[in-house]
Amino acid sequence: MASLDQKSPNVLLQSLCCRITGKSEADVAHQFQYAVRVIGSNYAPTIERDEFLVSEKIKKELLRQRREADAALFSELHRKLQTQGVLKHRWSVLYLLLSLSEDPRKPSSRVGNYGALFAQALPRDAHSTPFYSTRPQSLALGYGERSAGLSGSIGTSGISSLGVYTLNGPTPTPQTLLAGQPPQSVAGGTQSLGSRLAWALPINSSPSATMAPPSTRPPFGPQLPTPRAVRPRRDGEPAGEVSEAALVRDILYVFQGIDGKFIKMNAQENGYKIDGKAVLCKSLRDTSSRLAELGWLHNKVRKYTDARTLDQAFGLVGQSFCASLHQELKEYYRLLSVLHSQLQVEDEQGVNMCTESRLTLRRLLVWMYDPKVRLKTLAALVDFCQGRKGGELASAVHAYGKTGDPQMRALVQHILSLVSHPILNFLYRWIYDGELEDTYHEFFVASDPNVKTDRLWHDKYSLRKSMIPSFITMDQARKVLLIGKSINFLHQVCHDRTPPGKITPASKPADTPKDAAELLSDLEGAFQEKIDAAYFDTSKYLLDVLNRNYLLLEHLQAMRRYLLLGQGDFIRHLMDLLKPELARPATTLYQHNLTGILETAVRATNAQFDNAEILKRLDVRLLEVSPGDTGWDVFSLDYHVDGPIATVFTRECMGHYLRVFNFLWRAKRMEYTLTDIWKGHMCNAKLLKTMPELSGVLHQCHILASEMVHFIHQMQYYITFEVLECSWDELWNKVQQAQDLNHIIAAHDVFLDTIISRCLLDNNSRSLLNQLRTIFDQIIEFQNAQDCLYRSALEELTLRLQFEEKKQQREEEGQWGVTAEQEAEEKRRIQEFQDAIPKMQSQLRILTHFYQSIVQQFLVLLMTSSDESLRFLSFRLDFNEHYRAREPRLRASLGATRGRRLSNI
Repeated sequence: MASLDQKSPNVLLQSLCCRITGKSEADVAHQFQYAVRVIGSNYAPTIERDEFLVSEKIKKELLRQRREADAALFSELHRKLQTQGVLKHRWSVLYLLLSLSEDPRKPSSRVGNYGALFAQALPRDAHSTPFYSTRPQSLALGYGERSAGLSGSIGTSGISSLGVYTLNGPTPTPQTLLAGQPPQSVAGGTQSLGSRLAWALPINSSPSATMAPPSTRPPFGPQLPTPRAVRPRRDGEPAGEVSEAALVRDILYVFQGIDGKFIKMNAQENGYKIDGKAVLCKSLRDTSSRLAELGWLHNKVRKYTDARTLDQAFGLVGQSFCASLHQELKEYYRLLSVLHSQLQVEDEQGVNMCTESRLTLRRLLVWMYDPKVRLKTLAALVDFCQGRKGGELASAVHAYGKTGDPQMRALVQHILSLVSHPILNFLYRWIYDGELEDTYHEFFVASDPNVKTDRLWHDKYSLRKSMIPSFITMDQARKVLLIGKSINFLHQVCHDRTPPGKITPASKPADTPKDAAELLSDLEGAFQEKIDAAYFDTSKYLLDVLNRNYLLLEHLQAMRRYLLLGQGDFIRHLMDLLKPELARPATTLYQHNLTGILETAVRATNAQFDNAEILKRLDVRLLEVSPGDTGWDVFSLDYHVDGPIATVFTRECMGHYLRVFNFLWRAKRMEYTLTDIWKGHMCNAKLLKTMPELSGVLHQCHILASEMVHFIHQMQYYITFEVLECSWDELWNKVQQAQDLNHIIAAHDVFLDTIISRCLLDNNSRSLLNQLRTIFDQIIEFQNAQDCLYRSALEELTLRLQFEEKKQQREEEGQWGVTAEQEAEEKRRIQEFQDAIPKMQSQLRILTHFYQSIVQQFLVLLMTSSDESLRFLSFRLDFNEHYRAREPRLRASLGATRGRRLSNI
């Protein structure tokens, strides 16, 4: 070693050449000159300097040779080497070790007798054409792995191959790049280091080399990246004609979006154009134009990614989309690096390169067919996704994958797995934790932070329909919304501290795009099962909490009993107690007095057995007072709701309950009033028998009262049974079968809407309601008229009885019963009373006529109603056709109704 250190590098290099070739110093002059140029070159290799990749290759090689202990030792030594600053270029050392580890003596290695090839003369232009250093990658793999190294070292997916694209795994390199195979080894398959070095060096263009069969020609790969030799101009060729080699070099630049010498971007036409001054045959011009489209497609995709990558507002889904495009472009760049390496090998070998293996425009056109298809897909996808973000972007990608081309579909599915990964992460955080971290509004669940807690269920969370990915159905999106909303409702409104993991067991989230791809491939299976499981568990737990802790069903029944007058004994007793108070003017009422009466009614009826939580919410409410109102017009029951149950019984719902209560309370008052009228008839009938002049007017009162009682009884039956009981039964069945809180709210809303509509309280029944209220007013008028009649009759009866009693007393005393003056006064008073009876009869006839006309109008409106139950109500109200005989419109309406029924049959 000491003697070697004293020698100059030139002497050592010459000795190395002699040892490799086995010849004397005089015979290796040409090889020595070539070696000097190789070592003195300043060419920078294009190999990716990945220390980790090289170390992994070394370990794999040791494991392949069944040297596990050496592999472990190497790994430990490499780890220690990384912690020390002894070596600055660890990658170079590792690469050298990997190159030296190749074993040319293996029978399968493609080592031939390259000593003779290395010993051949240099090319004729070797002294005029500069050479560059041998690319280190030429020694990176064993000879048996050379053909696979071209594609395997480039990448594992996407645009990593020259001819055929695959989405996962390496793709085979076209055989045109591997046409030249190394010759078989000689002398038992053993070769010196010189043979291995000769494998990477150029071949002389001597007849012995060119005449060699294909199996003995050196392989074609990115080993010697030296400038391409300029083809000498042929006889008759124009001096300014552009060679195909120059076009190939320009095209490779254009592939990367870089203007070449002859092919440049035309901004006006938005495309690459060949210089019009360039002398070029039509076939090469057309082929170059077709290839230049790849550059335009590349620029389109690259422009989109460059513009969006740094845009934070684009969101996680958009960044994932850009990352997937970058990944595809990266594989495309790896392909271009292979082509550049091939071009450098051709430049280094010059005219000695086999023409059948040269890089030509036609070969590029064939090899770049699949990359062009993929770039077209990416460019079209970029156009289709312009202006979209979040779930809308995922929908666009998913829609573009509906194609019959399996390769395009696989590409889009790969991009979709990356794009949908953030969306699925949002989804799992929402359905398992109730957390919504959507900074850039990409998820299809939206949250309004300004909504207060009492409106959380109704207003805080909603669906962004534009952001629902097309691979998620609307039903799934609603369930996803409901799951997270239920979790937040439990925590914020119900104050339930149960961890979400105990409500529903969390399954494995989509941690990687691969997991997302698996879920997307089974949207109707595993994905649907996860959504359904979380939905059923969360909703069931929420309903249990509402029924167990907040008595939701008991409150619902309390609404039926008190606000819808379902507790009959309580309502009747309350009316009896309130009658003196409510008969007074509304301005003289005090709420605390009415509240005391309410508590008395509760204690005196079965209402006292209700839950104390319910009874304390029952209260009295006085409506706004109008001039002339009595207590009956402003009195109302109220039911206080708060907390979670206020989600079901909202302010709008309580407003509906108040309207229905006022209507039912007024109808109940009519029934109560008619009962008093009937009691008046029964009580006064015997008393007034002594006044035969009243028989006609009393009979008239009795007939009108009977009409009113029949009308109110039929209306009460309709309201109580056909409306309230039927609607309540439907509501209760739906509540018992409800799977989530939304079902209960929807069923309750339908219940209230049905009652409002069928009780004539909606806008479509306003005319019917006005007629009905007028009828109610006529009942009150009749009560007042009858009370006035009975009052006058009873006063007259009292005076007559007093006169007869006084007359009898005087006769018993032996005196004249009455004087002539007293008898004349008595007759005058009786005559005045009798004269007032026709006036009373006239008032009753007017009242009867007006009442019957209103009822007839009400029946006409019922007959023309679209609601079948209202039409049947009209039949019951006029069961004996009493009103039909008086109203021609009723006969016409009845005929039309029968015709419609017959046509339906």
